[in-house]
Amino acid sequence: MKFHKCLKHAFDMVLHSRLRSWLTILGIVIGVASVIAIMSIGSGMRERMSEQLGGLGGDILTLGAGFSRGNSMFGPPGERGSRGGGATATDEEPVLDRGDVQALKSIPDIDLILTTIRGTVEVTYLGKSGDVSLTGVDQKVWARITTETVSEGRLLDSADQNVVVIGGRLASSYFGKPVGINQMIAIEGNVFRVVGILDEESNTIYVPIQMAYQVLEDKTTDVYDSITIKIKNEDELDAVMSKIENKLMLVRHVTTKTKDFSLTSSKKMQETRSEMMSSMNTFLVAIAAVSLIVGAVGIANTMFTSVLEKTKEIGIMKAIGARNRDIMNIFLLNAALIGLVGGILGVIFGGILSGVLPALMGESGMLRGGTFVSLDSIMFALSVSIGIGILSGIIPAYQASKLKPVDALRYE
Repeated sequence: MKFHKCLKHAFDMVLHSRLRSWLTILGIVIGVASVIAIMSIGSGMRERMSEQLGGLGGDILTLGAGFSRGNSMFGPPGERGSRGGGATATDEEPVLDRGDVQALKSIPDIDLILTTIRGTVEVTYLGKSGDVSLTGVDQKVWARITTETVSEGRLLDSADQNVVVIGGRLASSYFGKPVGINQMIAIEGNVFRVVGILDEESNTIYVPIQMAYQVLEDKTTDVYDSITIKIKNEDELDAVMSKIENKLMLVRHVTTKTKDFSLTSSKKMQETRSEMMSSMNTFLVAIAAVSLIVGAVGIANTMFTSVLEKTKEIGIMKAIGARNRDIMNIFLLNAALIGLVGGILGVIFGGILSGVLPALMGESGMLRGGTFVSLDSIMFALSVSIGIGILSGIIPAYQASKLKPVDALRYE
């Protein structure tokens, strides 16, 4: 029997058992849609993470006060685990200060050093106020080390004082009316002029660090929340990190056991997050795959039922010359068709679900970058659905092919 005739018989079997076939297909649709949605969310999270960390090359290091906080992987040192938005010059909590900067400047392998403080401030524009995140940066260095780009205006430079660069969301929608270049905003009662709008979606404000000390009352001059370091040669990253740690331990009078600072590289941070997200994504995909197993059981059940229903027809086909291989091909193609239709519909609904999820979750956190349905995930889902269909149909198809014509014709 030719292949196209086998395919026609398989297609007729699907059409003649519509309710049972569609219930079986539904199981595959749910499984494939779940896998596609989870894989697309994982892809979107990885892209968002790449935007946050990927722009920072392997030559960027971040120094934070407090060793235990620095080991966290969910944010840069100095921002994680600190109270009130950052460090203060007290005896109870380790801090970064001018002495650490001077020690870093004595290391010839370091190219740039950026000091940073952070906090939350009240911002007023056209009579509307709100609390936003403020970052004070050394404006002489920031433009040379940051990966931020501006959609309008410029970044801070060495001569700036009462000026700010603001995030894209703060400029476009935070106050109900857009904030433009050269317009004035009030930060804790102090007036600043907007000179740049960043090409990203955040409510962050960047100001010269000396001005930040004036508006952040809980900050002490020359005490920093974090220090960003750019080294000269990325290939010597590990060696330079070792030099920096040894120098700081000497200056801060600490040992390996009593170390009160953390030094992380953006490259290693990105690798750690990637490993964590890959493990999480694999776990979620495995959970979603359970529904595919349920779908496979449904296909097997449908195929066994079809064999029983078509027993007499199998006997007739064998009596007129159909071979065992032809019978097996018909039932395998029937199972593959169920898997294919379920896979296609699952991909469609999975794509819709992955587009809806960020909106339902408020596009919070890593989902702010949206989701991404890749061609690889589509091909994987279709291959799995067709493969499950064929594997589930092998035993029923083999059973059907081995029926003896006489016994099949006598079956009622």
